Amino acid sequence: MCTQDVDEAQARVGEVLGRYELRPVEPGAHIDACMTGIEFDGIGLYCLGYGAAVSIIPQMIDRHLLVSLPLAGVAEVSHGSERITSTPELASVLSLTRPMSVRWSAGHCGLFTRFDRGALENQLGRLLGRRPDRPLAFSLGMDLTRPPARSWRSVAELLRNEAETGGGMLEQPLVVRQLEGLLMTQLLIAQPSNYSDALCGGQRRVAPPTVRRAVSLIEEHADEPLTVEDIAEAVGVSARALQEGFRRHLEKTPMGYLREVRLDRARAELAVTDPVAATVTDVAYRWGFAHLGRFSLAYRQRFGESPSDTLRR
Repeated sequence: MCTQDVDEAQARVGEVLGRYELRPVEPGAHIDACMTGIEFDGIGLYCLGYGAAVSIIPQMIDRHLLVSLPLAGVAEVSHGSERITSTPELASVLSLTRPMSVRWSAGHCGLFTRFDRGALENQLGRLLGRRPDRPLAFSLGMDLTRPPARSWRSVAELLRNEAETGGGMLEQPLVVRQLEGLLMTQLLIAQPSNYSDALCGGQRRVAPPTVRRAVSLIEEHADEPLTVEDIAEAVGVSARALQEGFRRHLEKTPMGYLREVRLDRARAELAVTDPVAATVTDVAYRWGFAHLGRFSLAYRQRFGESPSDTLRR
């Protein structure tokens, strides 16, 4: 979407990010609004700029939450009683259930990540091992110089780059589901919220039979989109409790065990695949490996040869 009409920009952006009021800061100034985006099951990613300095007043909404990351310029954000100056090193996390206003500088361009509130709170419930008992609300500023927030940004930018370049990764449901779940989990862990204490609190110990059920589930469903939250929910514990149980009984994480199973399955497929019919990239994506360099390194560490060696042989 590209337009110089304020009303059209309000309508088109409002369809995906929520209804809002848009005004140029300078009387008589013209905007040059452009927006691109991609949507998945529970999230959407959008790049948006207005050219001119603008004032934005969103309507309150409880269907979704937004993370707004300036790629250029700054934004003055007021959200309830909190106020920040958002920059490329300080994103704003908008729960949209409190009155807010935003003022963008001229030349500001932002990356918006829209989270479906229901999907995010379901992910929160899987991490907690119980249904959330109150609406999820985050602190306004996300410090992107902190390692957990930097990790979150890396996943968001990976999805954005894949969408902009037409990469084949987004054609693989297994990879997309993993990245979508990782983006939600990383936000819940990295950004202070009214559930931070519960997420960091103690968890009950998981007994060996529960770990064995989780192992069986992983081995039976390794070819499907599977997250640690899915596994924990299936065996009736929280994600953090399952992580602790795997470390204590198997000395690895659930995702580490899943990665080993998928490496074994990928090797078996490469060993019988015609190099003309498929590539290492095809097989890696099919088994949920989004980063080909890390896949090759993990493969060589586990089997003593590269994936391409197995395929050629």
